[in-house]
Amino acid sequence: MALSEIDVLVIALVAVSAPLLARGLSRWARVPIVVFELALGILIGPSLLGWVQPGVVSERLADFGLALLFFVAGNEIDFAVVRGRSGRRAATGWIVSLAAGVAVGLLIAPGEAAVVIGVALCSTALGALLPILRDADLLPTPFGRAVMAVGALGEFGPLVAISLFLGGRDIGLASIVLAVFVGIAGLAVFAAARVPHRRLHAVVTSTLHTSGQFAVRVIILILAGLVALSLVLDLDMLLGAFVAGVVWQLIMRNAPEPDRQQVESKVEGLAFGVFVPVFFVYTGVTFDLASLLGDARDALLVPVFLTLLLVVRGLPSMLSAPPGSSGRERVAMAFLGATGLPIIVAVTSIGVAEGILRPGLAAALVGAGMLSVLLYPLVGMALQGSRRRDVVRDPAADDQV
Repeated sequence: MALSEIDVLVIALVAVSAPLLARGLSRWARVPIVVFELALGILIGPSLLGWVQPGVVSERLADFGLALLFFVAGNEIDFAVVRGRSGRRAATGWIVSLAAGVAVGLLIAPGEAAVVIGVALCSTALGALLPILRDADLLPTPFGRAVMAVGALGEFGPLVAISLFLGGRDIGLASIVLAVFVGIAGLAVFAAARVPHRRLHAVVTSTLHTSGQFAVRVIILILAGLVALSLVLDLDMLLGAFVAGVVWQLIMRNAPEPDRQQVESKVEGLAFGVFVPVFFVYTGVTFDLASLLGDARDALLVPVFLTLLLVVRGLPSMLSAPPGSSGRERVAMAFLGATGLPIIVAVTSIGVAEGILRPGLAAALVGAGMLSVLLYPLVGMALQGSRRRDVVRDPAADDQV
């Protein structure tokens, strides 16, 4: 077998091992599977054992996994949440986070590097939080809806910031290009929301259990189309992936509930069973441990950035806590809001590729993001867990003032 095929085989083996390790440790601690995927990726990568090297095939599979992760996040967005009280407060909190992140970035690195640091610190890993909230049966609760609002702004906001400030364009031209994307994407969203889809739903229903699998094929088409549009306009591909998830959700919102659940199950199987694990394992493989350990100052920045994620992103996230939340729940919101990784990986990759960010500084940010995925959901869920059974499931609670 060629080297790239062996790499894919080892990555697949790691992807299978990760949930087994998580299950084996579950009696002592509920560690997110992504933590094992990242750690094992570092172990098999060039930083340690050297069994897997960064390559074109693995990189493309990882890119598709990242795109699917953002597609699922867009598909999960509850528009009532975004429009409601939590959404308004989440938007305010994200703007505060961006301003604070850039201000902190200026103290650490000058110029455009400060923008990279600011965008990284104002992100929230909604795609990583959704499975945790779903497994804890929290998504339908006011607390879960508030976390979803924080995560939605923490993923979509940084993507817009990347498109405006880190595309290598003048801010005016970048705004025009982004406006073109928003216009085209807006038409797609309008068509998905307003055009009847009864015939499409009928085809979806008739092919759910056949080799046709029309729904999955349409999803890939929408995802590929909007990602291609992002790339043609020289925007971050994740912007298109996120909007593709929103479009698909609107297309299927009036479909029969059993069919919607079946399609979502298929998409989750494709994403979290195949491609998303490849992304996280490959992120570990490409993690520049040598650059991080080569300079003691960069290594010391890992706990600094981990703390800054909690201060810059976590504290403003507390604004979105549902009315009547306890102190523990508000602190839990801070820890969950401060969980970040995919955007950090994306923005630091751009920064290093464009010569804006030193590899060691990028590795410190990614390392902090990895630790945030490991530690912050554990702390947040532990703080919130004692109140979980007492939360009233009230879909209208989000709109209360």
